[in-house]
Amino acid sequence: MTNAKSNALLTRDESLDIFTSSGALLRGHFIFTSGRHGDTYMQCAQVLKHPEHTERLAKHLADHFRNDGIDLVVGPAMGGIIVAYEVARQLGTIGLFAERQDDAMTLRRGFSITPGQRVLVVEDVVTTGGSVREVMEVVRAHQGHVAGVGVLVDRSNGAIDFGVKQTAVLCMEIPSWEASACPLCREGKLPAERPGSRASQGTAR
Repeated sequence: MTNAKSNALLTRDESLDIFTSSGALLRGHFIFTSGRHGDTYMQCAQVLKHPEHTERLAKHLADHFRNDGIDLVVGPAMGGIIVAYEVARQLGTIGLFAERQDDAMTLRRGFSITPGQRVLVVEDVVTTGGSVREVMEVVRAHQGHVAGVGVLVDRSNGAIDFGVKQTAVLCMEIPSWEASACPLCREGKLPAERPGSRASQGTAR
């Protein structure tokens, strides 16, 4: 049975509590998938392993697009897979994921987008928005219409503009630096960690 709490939009304090208590909000010295460095990292895999948290976070996104005629939800692998599935489930539609092949984002596994379909693009965390924009390009290449973007955590604190209706469960101003300007590297504090699922590729998210 669904917990009654899942029937209400999350406040900022409630969402922060979910990310913190699940161990998703980390402090240290990190290299993001964009290649930039920072002292705070949001590892959404830790929160998404809890179905009850995933349900509440996805509902927050789904409710923002419930009246937008969404035909399909698509997220980038890996971070957007679970988010796309659960948001699609709550919207009563289909959830797909795009993945990399030969360093280009594409639809595989028999997935397809019908021309004219209204598509919601979702992601777990955005820093530069690179992966989201790549998925948007895939949707448009298939002649789908990008009806919106929904993310769990916007690390730009709302600075990223995807040019469509967009929302985030949590917006945070988490500073990041180019590697050459990283104060943690300069001060020799803490070895840098690469916690991202595609960290070794250094691709922007």
